[in-house]
Amino acid sequence: MNRLFGTSKAKGPAPNLTDSIAALDSRGDSVEKKIQKLDVELKRYSDQMKKMRDGPSKNMVKQKALRVLKQKRAYENQLEGIRNQSFNMEQTNYTTQSLKDTKASVDAMKTGLTQMKKEYKKINIDKIEDLQDDLADMMEDAQEIQEIMGRQYGMPEIDDADLEAELDALGDELLFDDDMSYLDEAAEAPTNAPGTSAKEDPSSTQLDEFGLPALS
Repeated sequence: MNRLFGTSKAKGPAPNLTDSIAALDSRGDSVEKKIQKLDVELKRYSDQMKKMRDGPSKNMVKQKALRVLKQKRAYENQLEGIRNQSFNMEQTNYTTQSLKDTKASVDAMKTGLTQMKKEYKKINIDKIEDLQDDLADMMEDAQEIQEIMGRQYGMPEIDDADLEAELDALGDELLFDDDMSYLDEAAEAPTNAPGTSAKEDPSSTQLDEFGLPALS
């Protein structure tokens, strides 16, 4: 049966845009090299015709140059088509890759949302509120305990007015002490004459006939 109808050939891998673009670029590079060779040949014919006189020989070289120029134009058209095709395939490849990236991002977001919902179910908001209330009550109880432990015992009752009057009087005394400080400075000022020590009495110093202190 296989000899009559044959067997189906195994299908190869699906075309790959990246590989196709690489193949087109390779073809384009090959065509571009051919164009460069034709440019060199055209320049040689052009230089030859500049040095030749009009006649059959020059016409023959001119025909060769025209033939090369036609080949160059054909290759240029091929190269333009190849480059345009490669560009279109690159745009298609870019768009396809962008769509894949977008799909991957959306899938990741869906997975994250599912995980969030799963974890959210493990949390009881009412229990959290109760916990916060319990913590607040405990803090108030602790504050109340601190106030109780800080109470003073055996202290006489003193009128606030008396305390204020005593504070005002204390302020006046401090102010008076500050104002009397100049008396202390006056008492500490030296009273001896210049050039004599504090322990010497200028009136008791013996002078000689020239008015100078007498030598003992």
